[in-house]
Amino acid sequence: MSFIFQLMDETSARDIASWRYEAPYDIYNPAPNGVVEPVVQSFLDPQNTYYTITDEHGELCAYCCFGPDARVPGGDYRTGALDIGMGLHPDVTGQGHGSVYVGAVLDFARRTFAPTAFRVTVAAFNQRALRVWEKAGFQRVQTFHRRRDGRVFVILSCEA
Repeated sequence: MSFIFQLMDETSARDIASWRYEAPYDIYNPAPNGVVEPVVQSFLDPQNTYYTITDEHGELCAYCCFGPDARVPGGDYRTGALDIGMGLHPDVTGQGHGSVYVGAVLDFARRTFAPTAFRVTVAAFNQRALRVWEKAGFQRVQTFHRRRDGRVFVILSCEA
């Protein structure tokens, strides 16, 4: 598979804001309460560095972000690393292609940002995402409870 990364535009932001995942992955719904505007504005804020990922057919299949917006409140992010957040279209999750998307995001991040290390934060229940990141060379460095609801998250990191 080949992918095209582009800074997120408003049309894509609105499309992604409507994505809905089945439980228990519904915690990743971009606009869980149906309020779309703040999500769209966050996606479009240049400080959040959101990119769309389209496939070779031009279909929007995923998105990613780099930097502070990929962090979850409650984690320890003091060490230097490029934080990565990503989401796959609900129709492509659970099909065994996660490693392909993660590899593409890491390659793009290396070319674009030239970091010395990467970091991701994943909900602890999300074993399939944890396996994908660990398969990509990431190691667990911290487990913590999110401030707003106590949900458990795992921080993983690796050298770039």
